[in-house]
Amino acid sequence: MAKFLLNDFMIEEHIKAALAEDIGYGDITTDSVCASLSDDAKFCVYLTTRTDGVFCGADVFRMVFEVLAKDKVEVEFYFNDGDEIKKGDKIARISGCARYILTGERLALNYTQRMSGIATMTRKYQNIAKKYGARVVDTRKNTPNFRIFEKYAVKVGGGYLHRFNLCDCVMLKDNHIALLGGSIETAVKKVRENISHAHKIEVECDTMEQVKAAISAGTDIIMLDNMPPEKMVECVKLIDKKAIVEASGGVNLESVEAIAKTGVDIISTSAIVAKANTLDLAFDYIK
Repeated sequence: MAKFLLNDFMIEEHIKAALAEDIGYGDITTDSVCASLSDDAKFCVYLTTRTDGVFCGADVFRMVFEVLAKDKVEVEFYFNDGDEIKKGDKIARISGCARYILTGERLALNYTQRMSGIATMTRKYQNIAKKYGARVVDTRKNTPNFRIFEKYAVKVGGGYLHRFNLCDCVMLKDNHIALLGGSIETAVKKVRENISHAHKIEVECDTMEQVKAAISAGTDIIMLDNMPPEKMVECVKLIDKKAIVEASGGVNLESVEAIAKTGVDIISTSAIVAKANTLDLAFDYIK
């Protein structure tokens, strides 16, 4: 696999845990159905889509069957991650041992449907923002223990990534600043004394006065939090490329264009992950 974020050993361990949760002490339905069949009874189905979208998760899908069945199931994909798919498309052919195909079906779909849904939603946002030179990025509002899959899907959809975790970048929010008496300058100075030279500092700002303080403190990234577009325009002019300008809060498909037009560099939103619907994919037996 060896793709960005998706390291084989991490994916394999995640899939093993997911299979253990899903199968328990045995797939009693499949085991019963296959009881009268030979151990190597063959089956063939197709992974299909019932709606348009962006496909994502091919290697994760394939690895479910590699972990479960070793070399007893073959998966042949007709699309790559990032390809646009249309309702009715055959995405992949899954053939081999019937027992393993039926047992692994739901888990393989769960990964791919979720990842494809995020990639699809991300592309909708980024297609709007890129016309104005802005990047749409994700947030840390991820599903616990599923972050690498969600962030990978954002990348596949054409989006960009915010910090990976709490040790990746400093983000001073209102409560951090309140704890130090409301002084942005004090907060920035304090964290700068403790962090590596390789870390950037981001400050969340709600007002023009906070933006001025963040500039004065030498902040690397200034987040304009829940500001109306007209106020963002003023802040972008004030910052004047002294820092990366990020907009966040109230971002949706209806508002993203107006935000992008303000001249901000980054638009961060949890919507591309948290509000993405799973893509309607299925295993279809086609004679």
